[in-house]
Amino acid sequence: MKALVTGATGFLGTHLVDALLARGHSVVALARTPGRLKPREGITAVKGDILDADSLQAAAEGCEAVFHCAGVVSRDPDDGELLWRTHVLGTRNVALAAKAAGAKRLIHASTSGTVGISEDATQVSREDDPTPYALIEKFPYYRSKLYAEQEALRANGAALAVISVNPSLLLGPGDELGSSTGDVQNFLDRKIPAVPAGGVAYVDARDAAEAMALAYEKGTPGKRYLINASNCTLREFFDRLERVTGVKAPTLRMPPSRALATFGARLMEAGAKFAGVKAPVDAVSVEMAQLYWYCDSGRATRELGWTPRDPIATLADTVDDLHRRVRFTPLR
Repeated sequence: MKALVTGATGFLGTHLVDALLARGHSVVALARTPGRLKPREGITAVKGDILDADSLQAAAEGCEAVFHCAGVVSRDPDDGELLWRTHVLGTRNVALAAKAAGAKRLIHASTSGTVGISEDATQVSREDDPTPYALIEKFPYYRSKLYAEQEALRANGAALAVISVNPSLLLGPGDELGSSTGDVQNFLDRKIPAVPAGGVAYVDARDAAEAMALAYEKGTPGKRYLINASNCTLREFFDRLERVTGVKAPTLRMPPSRALATFGARLMEAGAKFAGVKAPVDAVSVEMAQLYWYCDSGRATRELGWTPRDPIATLADTVDDLHRRVRFTPLR
């Protein structure tokens, strides 16, 4: 099988290329900086952009499958337009290019945050749960990913089978840009002053890539598949990191009120700006961390045969990778 992978130099895309090559497929790797790709047999590196329809359509020519991983990760409210263009318009271009090329399947990388976000600590979301629009609308990244996912699934039909793969927070080795593992780095650098009241869901990026490959082989068109290895409170998450690294987890806890915690973070931001320094945390990240992002990957297990690795091993591999690249030295 010949497959186009967009975002092939990104965190997920890099691991997906590995998973496809391991299956004996050939890969057309689309990237804005293809020089970052390691030359290997089976890879054709192509310079292009999902917002450049011509380069995208040229790259998709002759491909039987398209795996769409390209995107932008940002919590900055000022990046709303960039996120919308990249995720929604970019996904529309990818679907059109896949159809024009005669591809049979489009596997779209979404996020668990298009359904798995709640103020309720007991809620573990599943694929067909109601969309939590009121919460998603607060965050431009998740809002754009939701509408991108809808754009992709609208293209599902007889000519092109579209499947959405929705990983939770991606951890593991290889996050060269720090787009997903930044919070772990902040923990290692002791930049997290207090523990938020919410909960996190996370999965190894290598396992998410495997899920995308399995979705091509076994996924049901028109469906989404949540991909997650662990649901835990932020307190539990930091305790795990403490055991793995020897770095002491923060003991101060944020108030359970999302509004109060966010207000406090905004005051810190304002004070830091006045003093000409960077605030230790931003208000958007604090508000997100007061919510619960729990989700269930049972559908992927049942229908795709997908299984995640030990989530503690993922944390250890994340830290080892950051240590190798960022030169973090734990205090033990």
